[in-house]
Amino acid sequence: MSDTGAGILFAASLVVALALVHRPLGDHLYRVVTGTRHLRVERLAYRLIGVRADGEQTWSAYARSVLAFAAASILFLYLMLRLQHQLLLSLGMPAVPPAGAWNTAVSFVTNTNWQWYSGESTLGYLVQMAGLAVQNFVSAATGIAVAVALVRGFARRRTDELGNFWVDLVRITVRILLPIAVLGAVVLVAGGAIQNLSAGTDVHTIAGGAQHLTGGPVASQEVIKELGTNGGGFYNANSAHPYENPTSWTNWVEIFLILLIAFSLPRTFGRMVGNRRQGYAIVAAMAVLAIGSVVLINVAQGMHPGTVPTAVGGATEGTETRFGVLNSATFGAATTLTSTGAVDSFHDSYTALGGGITIGNMLLGEVAPGGVGSGLYGMLILAVLTVFLAGLMVGRTPEYLGKKIGAREVKLASLYFLTMPALVLVGTAAALATASGRAGILNSGAHGLSEVLYAFASSANNNGSAFAGLSVGSSWYDTATGLAMLFGRFLPIVFVLALAGSLAKQSPVPESPGTLRTHQPLFVGMLVGVTVILVALTFLPALALGPLAEGVR
Repeated sequence: MSDTGAGILFAASLVVALALVHRPLGDHLYRVVTGTRHLRVERLAYRLIGVRADGEQTWSAYARSVLAFAAASILFLYLMLRLQHQLLLSLGMPAVPPAGAWNTAVSFVTNTNWQWYSGESTLGYLVQMAGLAVQNFVSAATGIAVAVALVRGFARRRTDELGNFWVDLVRITVRILLPIAVLGAVVLVAGGAIQNLSAGTDVHTIAGGAQHLTGGPVASQEVIKELGTNGGGFYNANSAHPYENPTSWTNWVEIFLILLIAFSLPRTFGRMVGNRRQGYAIVAAMAVLAIGSVVLINVAQGMHPGTVPTAVGGATEGTETRFGVLNSATFGAATTLTSTGAVDSFHDSYTALGGGITIGNMLLGEVAPGGVGSGLYGMLILAVLTVFLAGLMVGRTPEYLGKKIGAREVKLASLYFLTMPALVLVGTAAALATASGRAGILNSGAHGLSEVLYAFASSANNNGSAFAGLSVGSSWYDTATGLAMLFGRFLPIVFVLALAGSLAKQSPVPESPGTLRTHQPLFVGMLVGVTVILVALTFLPALALGPLAEGVR
């Protein structure tokens, strides 16, 4: 079989596998977040944190719980990093510098797992295991919990209650992330990944990762990493390292784990709102964007003109030979379409247009399918904006899932959408306008701009992958990207929960002949179009100065 045929089969088999698992996993997620029965270990957790298992929260209480948990987590992880040299299992590693500790603490609590360091030479086992690996799970669970709260806002009527964050957090961690991480780790270990008691690199596969019997975390973390919940790596080569991603078939498994939960959540959404066709519409929009990205990046990497790429059959620089050009390109699309951050090839070495596609994937807002939870609530925000625009075109008050989309709802959705572009563009401008920011750029011209744009797109979208070619271990970048990660995660969450609270209080509006049918192909096409057009209008100038300018030279 030709390399092209093998690459097509590789991507097609992923589509089939995700389609097969969409229904059973989506139904399991539905049962977890709507059930009334609590496991014994969950009740123990509720007692330890002082939570009533059957108590519900308003949107503001839910938001305060999310923010309080995040603040406590950042403080705890920061102190662990600063006091590392005094902790057990430190391996003699010194304390992490203040700016680096801030960046790392924020990175893992926001489910970004951006790393300015090499895990195996900077962090001891206790920090990796009790600090970073724990956040691989709970930061991912937080994203799913917020998505579930928004869906409850659509599904409920005349109430100000959206569930209980602490109950959602515990259930999602115990019943979803931990079991998949264990199973995924066993599969990766069987494929040759290494397992130990530390945490690091590969946890970002599922929620994130895989671990090592003798030296570094790989299997458990790889699974958690690839579940699309985070990035980060124990080894600086990330998923290109044979300890983390040994073979071509483990490469397939990691991509599958990256996309698994995010593509199954729309099924959960459809069941919770009582209309499964609505879930199919959302997953269809996600799939159209994702498949389009995979096709474009494979074309850019496999068929790019030039003497060397033509001679070898693809743009091979920076690509691990175990996986090949096309499979690496598919991995690159998957990791930038989600909030995973794992990489098995060097994105900085991609062709100009191929690298531009990885940036564009993140600038979509990571909604195809996006991070676990964050992808679903991001796409639902875009659906709200789509029905609002459709209502303007036909002169009707927009409605979505029986709820009126009024001025308050549109303002909250707009604030959500504008947060990420503001952080990306302001951060990129600040880096280029200051001596400290420019000092980290290792390449001149359009490619240097692409590196900076990628860094802030990755940070503000809580993606965690890196274009490389940019020295981000300085105090300036540690502080700037840390702020981008912090505001890029929690400002949108507040807007999402406020929107959920506003929707939950409404009475349902009965359908009429003029109601837009949001489960039909027309709406799917409109949703995809609105997503692409809004992003193009926002970021085209920056992309034109970076990857597009480089690509047409």
